[in-house]
Amino acid sequence: MQKTIWITGASSGIGREFARRYAAMGCRLILTARRADRLQALAKELHAAHGTDCRIETADLSRAEECSRLCEVLADEHIDIFINNAGFGVCGSILETEEAREEEMIQVNVAAMARLFRAAVRKMHAQGGGTILNVASSAGLLPGGPYMAGYYASKAYVVSMTRGVAEELREMHSPVYVCALCPGPVDTEFNDRAGVVFALRGITPELCVEEALLGMMHRKTIIVPSAFMRLCTSAQRLVPIPLLMPIVARQQKKKAGVKSQRSSKLVNKPKLSRDILCTVTRCVSPHKLLRRKTTVLRIVFLAEKQKSKESTTKLHKNVP
Repeated sequence: MQKTIWITGASSGIGREFARRYAAMGCRLILTARRADRLQALAKELHAAHGTDCRIETADLSRAEECSRLCEVLADEHIDIFINNAGFGVCGSILETEEAREEEMIQVNVAAMARLFRAAVRKMHAQGGGTILNVASSAGLLPGGPYMAGYYASKAYVVSMTRGVAEELREMHSPVYVCALCPGPVDTEFNDRAGVVFALRGITPELCVEEALLGMMHRKTIIVPSAFMRLCTSAQRLVPIPLLMPIVARQQKKKAGVKSQRSSKLVNKPKLSRDILCTVTRCVSPHKLLRRKTTVLRIVFLAEKQKSKESTTKLHKNVP
């Protein structure tokens, strides 16, 4: 039986790549985004390539009434997989960012996400099964993000809600499976809309979706694409929060092009290993210092090794 996949934020980036992958699998698609012209172009592309049946439902998820309307028009659909992908970021100091823009982001990343997630869970539970993937971010796994504080908080909400609902469904023996995708930098239009340039090199949407599908196959609750980002998210748990925040702040300033108040010697060429080692040596628990330093060094070494390996692999793939 042909499966029906509903994707929000389908007009670009990760959402568009999910549409292409599921179209290649012979699925029927429901595509949602603000830009009708892009959705129509994507539907035409997928129909020409795979004969895909696409239903287009345009919606501006920053408006609550649009979320409600979307749930109503899809009430009679049997949805097998829901990719809850719509979202964007706002970068800058809380003293400088536009209030209206921040509120729009919270509406899309939190309110709309939760509204559609809740509706999809209830629909799938009633129909006897289904899968929901909420697209969060590795930012949601951190305790905070200076200069992108609202965005980090919104993605932490996605991660927390997904984990909580996943446990509820497990305890109820529900046939519904939910998970959260937490990628690091991905080469999409997110950068332009947020007004940032990532300090770390991003992965491709193709790799992000490939790892997401693999994680879903293994029924993971939290999926972090790329071995390098998995090592980084593991390493940050070893760093005390008061010492982690300045590191995150420096990375966010680099994204936004904000000059640091610290000396250029520390800021212009920051390295992951130096930042973590400086943090470790400032820990207030001397008896744990050696063990923590050794663990962090090992993780940093593995991260750098994996990053180098991925770069070499990508280079070989690009050689004709």
